[in-house]
Amino acid sequence: MTKPLRTGIGVILTAIMLFPVYWMINVSFTRDTDMRADPPHLFPFNGTLEGYRAVLDQQMPYLGTSLIIGLGTVALTLIISAPAGYALAKLRSRGAGVLNFVLLIAQMIPGIIMAMGFYAIYLRAGVLNTVPGLILADSTIAVPFGVLIFTAFMSGIPDELINAAMIDGASRWRTFRSVVLPVSRNAIVTVSLFAFLWAWSDFVFATTLDGGGEYQPITLGIYHYIGNNNQQWNAIMATAVIASIPATLLLIVAQRYVAAGVTAGAVKD
Repeated sequence: MTKPLRTGIGVILTAIMLFPVYWMINVSFTRDTDMRADPPHLFPFNGTLEGYRAVLDQQMPYLGTSLIIGLGTVALTLIISAPAGYALAKLRSRGAGVLNFVLLIAQMIPGIIMAMGFYAIYLRAGVLNTVPGLILADSTIAVPFGVLIFTAFMSGIPDELINAAMIDGASRWRTFRSVVLPVSRNAIVTVSLFAFLWAWSDFVFATTLDGGGEYQPITLGIYHYIGNNNQQWNAIMATAVIASIPATLLLIVAQRYVAAGVTAGAVKD
């Protein structure tokens, strides 16, 4: 297969995969009167911003809640997974292999099963329909992944670097904070990005644990908006476009760090 042919096939497949995204943007600018055109308009020649005006008036609280939940999930995930990864990689803790296996198993548990368990616990603890409860639930998805990424990355940090810091009088905690974390930037960015994206796009935990709360994430905002405005497709698609912007920007900014963080530990000298 020649290079131009491979390039052409790649372009076609990429266009097919990205077409739903384009159609979402197209419909978000399309007027209600043009929505049922036959054939459908491939470009909004008579575009409108009414959908975006409606979304900004009604969906901003949902977006703010999702931002708080996403940042809270990132913070909690890093606080737990970074020290755990360091302990598994450098402190030679007993049972490290078993713990790694348990973390892999934890990632295979369906979210709906975990949501049902959290519901029973939250109902008794009185944290159902709260933002902190949703942050904790979302962190259970991100923490196992974070520990595995940090363990793989920190295993590649030379022991001589850590020993030199300890010889100079640094404690384990000071070595971890001042030496290990700064050189683990790629892993930190990778874990933070995936934790935020999981929290931002979560629907199962949100609808199960925060379906009746005062502050709800954007996934529930879109869900309720579709139910209340099932004829206003431009507003519905505008909501989806706005909700996609933070994730898209984060992926663009952090893609090179993610590539380095995900492949950490894959190749060793």
